[in-house]
Amino acid sequence: MSRLRANIKVNGIVQGVGFRPFIHKQIKDLKLSGWIRNTSEGAEIEIEGEEDLIDRFTAELWTKKPFLALIESVDAVKTAELAGYEGFEIVKSKAAPSRNTLISPDVGICEDCLRELRDPKNRRYRYPFINCTNCGPRFTIIKDVPYDRAYTTMAGFKMCPECYGEYTDIENRRYHAEPTCCGDCGPRLIYMDEGGRELPGDPIKNAVRDIKDHKIVAVKGLGGIHLACLFDDEETPARLRRRKQRDEKPFAIMCRDAETAARYCEISAEERAVLESYRRPIVLLKKKRRGSLAQISENDYVGVMLPYTPVHCLLFDEGLDAVIMTSANLSDLPIIYRNEEALEKLSGIADAFLLNDRDIHTRCDDSLLYVVDGREYPLRRSRGYVPFPLTQRGAEGMVLACGAEQKASFSVSKGKYVFQSQHIGDLKNIETFENYEKQIGHFENMFSIKPEKIVCDLHPDYMSTSYAEDRAAREGLQLVRVQHHWAHMASCMADNELDGEVIGIVWDGTGYGTDGTVWGGEFLTGGYEGFARRAALAPIRLPGGDRAVEEIWRIAVSMLKDAGLDPAPYFGEERSALISRMLDVGLNSPVCSSMGRLFDAVSALAGIRELASYEGQGAILLETAAAEGCSESYLYDISEGDMYRFEYRRLLEAITADIAAGEGKDLIAARFMNTMVDMALQICRRIRRDSGLGRVVLSGGSFQNIYMLTRLVPMLEADGFEVYRHSRVSANDEGVSFGQLAIAAKGR
Repeated sequence: MSRLRANIKVNGIVQGVGFRPFIHKQIKDLKLSGWIRNTSEGAEIEIEGEEDLIDRFTAELWTKKPFLALIESVDAVKTAELAGYEGFEIVKSKAAPSRNTLISPDVGICEDCLRELRDPKNRRYRYPFINCTNCGPRFTIIKDVPYDRAYTTMAGFKMCPECYGEYTDIENRRYHAEPTCCGDCGPRLIYMDEGGRELPGDPIKNAVRDIKDHKIVAVKGLGGIHLACLFDDEETPARLRRRKQRDEKPFAIMCRDAETAARYCEISAEERAVLESYRRPIVLLKKKRRGSLAQISENDYVGVMLPYTPVHCLLFDEGLDAVIMTSANLSDLPIIYRNEEALEKLSGIADAFLLNDRDIHTRCDDSLLYVVDGREYPLRRSRGYVPFPLTQRGAEGMVLACGAEQKASFSVSKGKYVFQSQHIGDLKNIETFENYEKQIGHFENMFSIKPEKIVCDLHPDYMSTSYAEDRAAREGLQLVRVQHHWAHMASCMADNELDGEVIGIVWDGTGYGTDGTVWGGEFLTGGYEGFARRAALAPIRLPGGDRAVEEIWRIAVSMLKDAGLDPAPYFGEERSALISRMLDVGLNSPVCSSMGRLFDAVSALAGIRELASYEGQGAILLETAAAEGCSESYLYDISEGDMYRFEYRRLLEAITADIAAGEGKDLIAARFMNTMVDMALQICRRIRRDSGLGRVVLSGGSFQNIYMLTRLVPMLEADGFEVYRHSRVSANDEGVSFGQLAIAAKGR
């Protein structure tokens, strides 16, 4: 067999995952020679040796790789001209004007590092920044690519001789692990009081002492700062709510392990696997007892995560069991991630601060998801997932999709790769918008993307739309405007790699329609090239506009009045008369077809919730109230015309009759949601009859309602439909940018 030289270019997630040391070991075993280096496009390998061994090495790249690596392509060029390499080495990284490399998300602590952290004989015993090629910070510390220490926030920490020895030892787990450090050369923990004075003693022990003393401690993590405290009493969480101005919105908790979490919640094998995965998201788990843990969550679910940094593990090793671990931010503002910002803005909220001197370059919230039918169902795709690329078949070029206003995200694409941003938040203030702009620039720089098109929502008042319009005009780029619910439908199609045309059930709170009204309870048909509106909820008037989204009793009064029913028995003469006068004269009462607003109205009418202190609260508590095992539903009408309409008069008559008869809120809630499921089936049947389409995609924030989702999917499937839901991106507005991008890249 002849000796050859081969130049091999590998594209994918191959930086920050131990790929170069892994390759070094493979080369050594096969007795090949040459070199490997990171490039701005991935990794480049050049080797010499027997041709059959080179072929074997190239083939095994796909099957033998570090578990965090993702290989997208391997391009090998052979030549008979030898360079005479002796041995194998990792050479200096190569930068290039165009970058096609992929970046690893942050990774939870691995078992090997955890074992060393707890080993008194190990030199990194209880060192809170222990990491290796299989775990630790990635995305949040990277300033630029290629992924070398010099381009991370670890650049200021010079390795000690022992760490450098491990870093350069092919047999060591930390071989070319860029954040490698120890207590002699790496970052250190700092424990400060509320005035910013550093306190003596062990920072971990101090923090645990204060938390056990029912104090609130700010804890710096991978992508930002959390607020940690006990929840075994009512006073401590209540104090945190007062200070954080978060009256009723649920808190997440961090538990020592899955067994601890199982004391509070039901956990399936699939949920446990996701909880314990290296991504370490917050998983929404059903409470063991309805009404329990009300101090942290007023609904049936609790967001639970397990420790994912060495600092977290040390806190629990020191005696904590389960604590509230919620993002440290002021109301509607981005998560705080800088030490000085924490000390300033959390003054009066946190009693003490467990910080460190390693900077976070990119803030990144915890990811949040359900596990439904054994599969992930994301609500917030962030730490542990971003910037892992999504793919779209058949797409070309570079596109920036600016997303929506609430739960904002953006997506940038480069050919088949889509890089969706981490959770940004609601674009309601300058701080969030500045972070949004900064992250767009960071992503475009990291992935060498210069957009050829910019996509935005139709809504003229969205800050994301204004950004798109201004930038398109400034840079002379094509601007594509995409209707909100069409983007939702396309998002679910792209999530499931569907082409052609589908039926889209898109239910959410609000979205600007092509007719200038607010949509939100839509049945669409179409694909990436275009869509048609086939059915919707009958119009609902919102007295007071945005005020009705908070004072949701107003919507109930409006719907009762429009249905010819008297709202006074439910909401009083004075309030009912006020709203009736507004509606009669048409004062600030925009029209919508929103499923979210319908849920709000029923929640208020059933006596569950009249005021919403956070988005979707009425709908969430309506789902929480629903009786399990109820299969009954209400009567309703579907009208025909230019499209089908769900008419709610008979529904409201039935609900008010149940209230008069003294039926419980649990039955009313269940019967209402069963009605929505049945209505969706009936309208899909009519659309299938008219169009011949049999594939249905489900998207929009209302499909975060697990009661409806888990009943609608099997009902549609039993009727012969192919049903698709989200699994890679969120059904809520965070997923809109993915759909916008798919339409611009594949349809327009």
